[in-house]
Amino acid sequence: MKRSLLFATVALATMSATTVAQEAPPYENWVGGFAQYYSPDSDKPEPLGYLDDGKALGGEIGFRFDPKWGIRFELSRIFLDMQGPNRPGFGDDGVMLGADAMYFLDNDAAYFFGGLREQSIEDSYRMMSYGVGKHWEVSDSVRVITEIAGYRDFGQAYNEYSAKLGLAYIFGQTSAAPVRKDTDNDGVYDAVDRCPNSPAGTLVDATGCSVDMDNDGVLNSADQCPNTAAGVAVSANGCEIKDADKDGVLDINDSCPDTLLGTKVNAKGCAVDLDKDGDGVLDSKDKCLETPMTDKVDADGCSVLLEREVSIELDVLFANNSSQIENSNAANIVEFVDFMKRYGNANAVIEGHSSSVGSAEYNQFLSQKRADAVKKMFVTKYDIDASRLTSVGYGETQLKDTANTAEAHKANRRIEVKVTAKVKTKATR
Repeated sequence: MKRSLLFATVALATMSATTVAQEAPPYENWVGGFAQYYSPDSDKPEPLGYLDDGKALGGEIGFRFDPKWGIRFELSRIFLDMQGPNRPGFGDDGVMLGADAMYFLDNDAAYFFGGLREQSIEDSYRMMSYGVGKHWEVSDSVRVITEIAGYRDFGQAYNEYSAKLGLAYIFGQTSAAPVRKDTDNDGVYDAVDRCPNSPAGTLVDATGCSVDMDNDGVLNSADQCPNTAAGVAVSANGCEIKDADKDGVLDINDSCPDTLLGTKVNAKGCAVDLDKDGDGVLDSKDKCLETPMTDKVDADGCSVLLEREVSIELDVLFANNSSQIENSNAANIVEFVDFMKRYGNANAVIEGHSSSVGSAEYNQFLSQKRADAVKKMFVTKYDIDASRLTSVGYGETQLKDTANTAEAHKANRRIEVKVTAKVKTKATR
């Protein structure tokens, strides 16, 4: 009775396959043979459970309705070993008949199947089948079949498994083109249409999308701003024409889009390089931006100083036995700072000198410390580059007055600055 039911199912499936095949183009029908490794349930048959793993040989025929769906019918002969103390013989064999519905993934990467099996080994068993497999293309008409399957008995809940290796021959009109749909009738099949709902009459590209998606008059292939709002004026690259900083240069060409209002700009929207002090050196390269009009300047825009050594004695006041400067804002100090900033190529040596009162070692130490303090003041307070300044302490080795009087000692306690620079041209213009 069970076997009759399965044969009726197979017959009905065959009729359905014939009907569907008549309604849709044939697509890779096949017939093949296979070998299987078969593993029955260890409790089968009850109560002895003596069946062991074996093999099966069989054949199958399949019908493919379209690229996704197909059905298959299978007949195999099973040869099983026996195990256990109650072995009735050295082996047992039987027949298994089955039918499966098959679902194929894109590009036939694999297929899944499910269906029914009728198995006859000593007794009859009806099982559900399920699994995954793949048809490996060898040529236009030959495929290698690989498959792993599971089976579950409806009556006694047996679970069994198999692995298949086979060879299939393809027949039918395998070269027939599959049915292709073009839902929006734009001439691009749905399978590759990225815009499957294009309005009727829309001019589309190879992907099925409008050649000008934002309708700004610039084709997608050249449109760098493909989502421009409707009605916005655009440039040749499809981007909105803007001039955010109101400098007369459109943003798409503006290399300096944040120029201050009223600034004179060049064709790239950047401020025109100025020469505020009129010395012939543009501000971008001018290291001395406030050079007097009468000064001749070098390539850096700094006043040229004739080659000479200038000695300036600074009246720097220190507390007794201290390097703490008490008159950092003195007029002669500020005058020296202006001099250094005016002549940007000048370097200075800051010399510290002491009187002969006290030990020579202490006087040397104190003069160096005071010279260093003056250098630090020029760097930190007046922003003169430290690389242009050198501090040296001479102690009592270069006395201006050798007399042992208070006036001589006061004259000897001093800070002197010697300045040098290279001549490049005349000092005036």
